[in-house]
Amino acid sequence: MPEHKKRIYIETYGCQMNVADTEVVQSLLEEDGHEMSDSMEDADVLLINTCSVRENAEQRVYGRLGEFKRLKLQKPGIVIGLLGCMAKRLRSKILGERARGVGKAVDLIIGPDEYRKTPALLRDAWNGEKGIAVRLSRVETYDDITPLRTDGVCAWISVMRGCDKFCSFCVVPLTRGRERSRSLSGVVDGPLDFADILESVAGVDRSIRVRFTTSHPCDMSLKLIRTIAGHSNICNYIHLPVQSGPDRILRLMNRTYDESHYLRLVESIRDAIPDVCLSTDFISGFPTETEEDHRRTLALIGKVRYDGAFIFKYSPRELTPAFRMSDEIPDDVKARRIDELIRLQSGISEEKNRRLLGERFAVLVEGPSKKSSSEWQGRTDGNKTVIFPGGRFARGEYVVVSITRSNAATLFGEVVNPAQASPIDVPAEIAA
Repeated sequence: MPEHKKRIYIETYGCQMNVADTEVVQSLLEEDGHEMSDSMEDADVLLINTCSVRENAEQRVYGRLGEFKRLKLQKPGIVIGLLGCMAKRLRSKILGERARGVGKAVDLIIGPDEYRKTPALLRDAWNGEKGIAVRLSRVETYDDITPLRTDGVCAWISVMRGCDKFCSFCVVPLTRGRERSRSLSGVVDGPLDFADILESVAGVDRSIRVRFTTSHPCDMSLKLIRTIAGHSNICNYIHLPVQSGPDRILRLMNRTYDESHYLRLVESIRDAIPDVCLSTDFISGFPTETEEDHRRTLALIGKVRYDGAFIFKYSPRELTPAFRMSDEIPDDVKARRIDELIRLQSGISEEKNRRLLGERFAVLVEGPSKKSSSEWQGRTDGNKTVIFPGGRFARGEYVVVSITRSNAATLFGEVVNPAQASPIDVPAEIAA
């Protein structure tokens, strides 16, 4: 390998947008002549794509940087780079730590809108220079870059970047900038809004499942709901983050909807897509949350009966409006409340999955199970994970699985039709 061509190792934390961004960075680096490595011990460059949504995610990155630093002591020529939301939000802190701690090992700090500079900054780093590029852009979408796909089953298309919602607890507008969308022709020619994009993408190849994430309730239009209902290869799965139940807390969060609006939206979705699987996000322990507020959130879970939920303890983020709010809720109270939310939702999820025993589903094969080499796993079009006995399957094919047991998070079953089929054909076959 020529001296200026390096082996690159990248770790990704956080949301699917970060996964898509990593694919963009990989494409830029491969185009510059470098190659990707699956092993950090064999790599010349260690990059970590970071998340700032919650403090726990940042602490995991700091811990990982500590491991990178120890490896750098053994291999002084290694270049270490910090990418993504932490690079933008905490650049001053990380730079200030360069004289001590893990910050001393960091050579590059690159924000979400500056990835095009990665190859040039790496070349500077090999010459002993430190690099930082964290400016936000009003126009950058990377729509002219073909991502380097590594999954083999899922391909992520980033339709928009940034956010203009400015929820009071959220750092995304600060770390990723304002909303901007890639050119419509960069997805498919001709659409006018997201529902049109989704419909056009679904029509490109009807044997490919299409799933999107995530929709703010204020962006979930009736047109979008009808589009999902009208295409059998658009997954019957919608992630609709509510964050909290009571209107008072929703106003403090600046969510721009109330509980009644949200419940009407859920009703419209289920009227149009009766077998839809719904998931959501909750933040427990938001500043000033009372026991009555907490009970309202529990009640909302009982009303909607989600298939699943991502439930997190409130994590203060500097520079957000919520950071300035009084947060006097004791930690033990926060822990109890989040436990009650999780236990309620887990019971509902387990009950809903139990009702699927004996049902047959078209399952998209993802590969061997993470827990057992003798089993494989895949997903239904409702985004439910299914575990089934291993066989001569190929990643990306569809198999029909009969559900034999379940728990709150997973379905288990037996393959009844291993022949490959499209998501259009399989349901008809099952019905027969």
